[in-house]
Amino acid sequence: MSPAGDDTCILLHVCCAPCLTASVERLVQEGYGVILFFSNSNIHPEEEYHRRLFEARRLAESLNLELLEDAYDHGAWLDRVRGLEHEPERGKRCLKCFEFNLDRTAAAMKRLGLRGFTTTLTVSRHKSSRDIFAIGRGFEGFVEIDFKKKDGYARSVELSRQLELYRQGYCGCEFSLRRG
Repeated sequence: MSPAGDDTCILLHVCCAPCLTASVERLVQEGYGVILFFSNSNIHPEEEYHRRLFEARRLAESLNLELLEDAYDHGAWLDRVRGLEHEPERGKRCLKCFEFNLDRTAAAMKRLGLRGFTTTLTVSRHKSSRDIFAIGRGFEGFVEIDFKKKDGYARSVELSRQLELYRQGYCGCEFSLRRG
């Protein structure tokens, strides 16, 4: 791990292994040291959470990167999105979900003594980087990186196939699964 306060070391919020692939590749190419942070209390059912965590661990190990795991607290996530259960995908519930995960990542960054963090969420073609950046600006240390740029999404699909990673069919929450 890079020394605390090293400006080249960034904490990367990991939503899933497929999104991690191209995101970490780009960060390393740009000269960052990377510590991974798997924080996804939004994922339901818990078996799905563990399947995604397993894949993130497998990828982190193959990349020789440290993967820190946040506590799974689906109840706290449900509290955060309460009242938004019937919102459409990409609506207000999703914004609260992004905020929840970025909040936990920002707290982890501070605990580690790092100066910056970002998220793999921006690689997904199903998520608005603009919305994620707007939320991220509310947290000290958030670094705006749009991993969709430079063909990031296509690269994540390619790498996921090469590495035979599990690619989920929904964002993770039970509300998106019901609409899937």
